[in-house]
Amino acid sequence: MAYVRRQGKNWRAEVARLGVRRSATFQTKVEAVNWAAKEEAGLLAAKHGQFPRKTLAEAIKRYKEDVSPKKRGERAEGLRFDALVRDYPKLAAMVLHEVQTPDLVQWRDDRLKKVSPGAVRRDVNLLRNLFSVARDEWKWCGESPFKGFKVPADNPPRDRRVKPAEVKRICRWLGYRTGQVEGKQQQVALAFLLGLRTAMRASELLSLSDATVDLNRRVARVPHKTQHLTGRMREVPLTKAAVRLLRPRMGNGRVFDLTDKSLDAMFRKAKKALLLADVNFHDSRAEALTRLSKRVDVLTLARISGHKDLQLLLQVYYRESTADIAARL
Repeated sequence: MAYVRRQGKNWRAEVARLGVRRSATFQTKVEAVNWAAKEEAGLLAAKHGQFPRKTLAEAIKRYKEDVSPKKRGERAEGLRFDALVRDYPKLAAMVLHEVQTPDLVQWRDDRLKKVSPGAVRRDVNLLRNLFSVARDEWKWCGESPFKGFKVPADNPPRDRRVKPAEVKRICRWLGYRTGQVEGKQQQVALAFLLGLRTAMRASELLSLSDATVDLNRRVARVPHKTQHLTGRMREVPLTKAAVRLLRPRMGNGRVFDLTDKSLDAMFRKAKKALLLADVNFHDSRAEALTRLSKRVDVLTLARISGHKDLQLLLQVYYRESTADIAARL
């Protein structure tokens, strides 16, 4: 039986069926009624064995085909899913609606022995979304087994700054000369320099083309993860230094003739040769935002970076040390 009642400013829905009780709170009565109906139908379907006997591996395959292509991180999602199927065949072979919380807890604890908590968090978020889609859209399972599941704490935020001398060494090793970008190694150096001046991610830099860069307006348009909802690309303001770097590459279609994989491989090779193992390409984004924070207010900085969560911007991407701040006071 399903019950919906007022609770303060919200609506509380409760479902009691076949010895199972579930409840949730919503802002509107319509949401509460719809949730209760879905949960009650799901409990009845599970009781009568009406869910298809699809395995987790089959759900992963469908998710990769139907859902991941709509996202900017399709390749990364595919790699994480492939690793799960390869490394945990027993879990992948389980019937989806028979996967229980203890099964996922065992998987989580084993993963934490091999990778960082942050990596496990990303895997958990991806797998949790898969179960939500399978429940709500495909009707392959009932309630998600992630209810009551404890997500590992995230990694401490990096505080690594990129020093001008390090930038010079990396660009020199990659063969970069101002205005001369011929080979792919020089393109990697140019991408790194642009990242330091625009705070764009590697994937955003590699998407730049004549069609998305307006040097007169000093604006670049880049794809983002919620573009399928907004229907438009994110606009990034370009500094004068970024325009000078981009200008020689305009008029050839795409700015970079690189893939994410090749850029990552060549940058890793350079930093290894220079004994700069603790520098990541993505540090260029944080360094750029830290520098720009001295020139613009925090809302403008969030507009440049594309962050909606100011707390994330402060904790992860603003890396000025307390000593640096003290020196300016």
